[in-house]
Amino acid sequence: MNAATPRSTAAPAAPPRGAHVDTHCPYCSLQCGMALRRTPQGATGAPAEVVERPAFPVNRGALCGKGRTAAELLAPGARLTEPLVRDAATGRLVPADWETALDRVADGLSRTGAGYGRDAVGVFGGGGLTNEKAYALGKFARVVLGTSQIDYNGRFCMASAAAAHQRAFGLDRGLPFPLADVARTGCVVLVGSNLAETMPPALRYLTELKENGGRLIVVDPRRTRTAEQADLHLAPRPGTDLALALGLLHLVVAEGRTDEAFIAARTSGWPAARAAAMAHWPELVERITGVPVPQLRAAVRMFCEADGSMVLTARGPEQQSKGTDTVGAWINLCLATGRAGRERSGYGCLTGQGNGQGGREHGQKADQLPGYRKLADPAARAHVAGVWGVPPESLPGPGRSAYELLDALGRDVRALLLMGSNPVVSAPRAAHVEQRIRDLDFLAVADVVLSETAALADVVLPVTQWAEETGTTTNLEGRVLLRRRALDPPPGVRTDLQVLNALAARLGWEKGFPTDPEEVFGELRRASAGGPADYGGITYRRIAAEDGVFWPCPDEEHAGTPRLFLDRFATPDGRARFVPVTHRPAAEEPDDRYPVVLTTGRVLAQYQSGAQTRRVPDLNAAAPGPYVEIHPRLARRYGIEDGHPVAVTSRRGRAVAPARYSEAIRADTVFMPFHWPGTGRANTLTNPALDPTSGMPEFKVCAVRVEAVDSETGGEEEAGPNLTACTPPRWTSCSRKGDGG
Repeated sequence: MNAATPRSTAAPAAPPRGAHVDTHCPYCSLQCGMALRRTPQGATGAPAEVVERPAFPVNRGALCGKGRTAAELLAPGARLTEPLVRDAATGRLVPADWETALDRVADGLSRTGAGYGRDAVGVFGGGGLTNEKAYALGKFARVVLGTSQIDYNGRFCMASAAAAHQRAFGLDRGLPFPLADVARTGCVVLVGSNLAETMPPALRYLTELKENGGRLIVVDPRRTRTAEQADLHLAPRPGTDLALALGLLHLVVAEGRTDEAFIAARTSGWPAARAAAMAHWPELVERITGVPVPQLRAAVRMFCEADGSMVLTARGPEQQSKGTDTVGAWINLCLATGRAGRERSGYGCLTGQGNGQGGREHGQKADQLPGYRKLADPAARAHVAGVWGVPPESLPGPGRSAYELLDALGRDVRALLLMGSNPVVSAPRAAHVEQRIRDLDFLAVADVVLSETAALADVVLPVTQWAEETGTTTNLEGRVLLRRRALDPPPGVRTDLQVLNALAARLGWEKGFPTDPEEVFGELRRASAGGPADYGGITYRRIAAEDGVFWPCPDEEHAGTPRLFLDRFATPDGRARFVPVTHRPAAEEPDDRYPVVLTTGRVLAQYQSGAQTRRVPDLNAAAPGPYVEIHPRLARRYGIEDGHPVAVTSRRGRAVAPARYSEAIRADTVFMPFHWPGTGRANTLTNPALDPTSGMPEFKVCAVRVEAVDSETGGEEEAGPNLTACTPPRWTSCSRKGDGG
């Protein structure tokens, strides 16, 4: 077989026009069920339209604006349709054929590895890749490239919650129960999540909770649309969630609300965790967090007196340099009150990215092999190496976490293969990361659109989208789902699996990298079998018939596991583990020079780095650009007028965007959404200080100063492109070398 020719895939041809194909939204971890219907021949606009799918249990037909407009990116004019390579003479990206582009990538990776060692080649993946692609990418890095330097942007998503899950329960699955159970409990504490804007279809579960007589407590420094639904809103200073959780546990103990029978029967380590919590008395916690003691007492009363309670965390408490300990403190609260390992109770994490759960389970994370096996475990290495047909000793050891990998680019790591991520916008200390990317000897990017990162590449490979390929994802509940191919991709576009197949062949591996996603999934099942995330009994047929299958599912006779830990936890002795934790300040606290706290997040109409949603006109109309949300009292102190440009400066850089007055935010804090590049890039400011356990950067809190900017100039440079279409001519002049800002 010619190495440049992809093997044929067993995926069926696209269905006839007018037919409905059941599939799932390409955006957040809800993975809402939807259907696609191909538009008539000759129709203008998107080649398909989104149709509601009321029978799917997670969203029951409801879709947010992103889901409803998802098909618009399927139009050829909205995405890449041919490879691009950087011309040595002009420095411009120019169209090329696939053979030339793949040869250039293979040569760049192999020359770097031969000249500087295998770990000089890096791989960076994404939480939006299907399970099959994440699995194949991890295998490609370790088997073909022989590099330990692989991680993915999911490290920026819920890594701290995953680490805390592992410490306490011995297993990490975002929600250990179906999302539907949220509506059936008695009290939910929602920490650092704005579901109304980040996962709108999930808000119905909180509405149903209240209709059923349950109570909702929201912990957020902003009074968001979600917080407005709460029975009690706690607004701590950013970076103090750990103290808040410890203060609540102190009150639980002081008021005699612990479940001593549960603690004795099903946990270990309680005395040390209790002693740590008792050092955080209510008045101290009020001084640290700004949350009044009466509100702390009210929260404990609601949580403990309800018939079943849950704590759900999201990026707010997790994206901190102490995120693992913060989540651990909330887990301790659940364990001390017996609100874990029981129906309608427990701790859960609201995963962010579409396949943030499955994406880290199957091998694109620096320290993990498929099935959530640990790369440093000899038994795990032997099992996976046996499936791959390689000696266990040939597999490299654990590599750098995501930010550490990005920080090493252009120095220790000199060539990078990147799939499905846009760190120029999404990484902390983004200007520094951009410069590191510019300093690479070689960069290859496989993506659907020409993102800000792809625009800096030596080779850009156009790949298929969610509706043009079949593959599985795993949603926030641990439910493995099937996205079905509904459309034929445009000519000149290939799947990521075809890309890896062709590169592997050029690098000496003619076999082992199939292009049929179901064949890849079959190998993934074998590799995961017996591991913590066991997919052994999950098949495409079962997923389609059962609206998804919950892992672990060790064999085809097994029903799957919607609810974890009801009989025992996944630790060696079956007991959940308390971990003693103590509050500590954020890595960067306000001072005289930087007296204000910045926190960041998402808005309803945009998603992640915005590389796709900024190309959808309706979404851009709803959220056209960056802004700085600021309390009017703070704004008046610095002479900042509503709607006028404001400069936000941290120790890492400066961003400029219009001020947006809001009394829904604390008067010592400003908020910026992180979806835009250019001068308004929020991640120019954010702190890359890492959680020592999870490697999660501290996106959610850093010290800044704010000042009014001349409204006629608006800053030192343009606010960055707000793309509504992929227009290669506009980008092909981008030079990869140069000042990264």
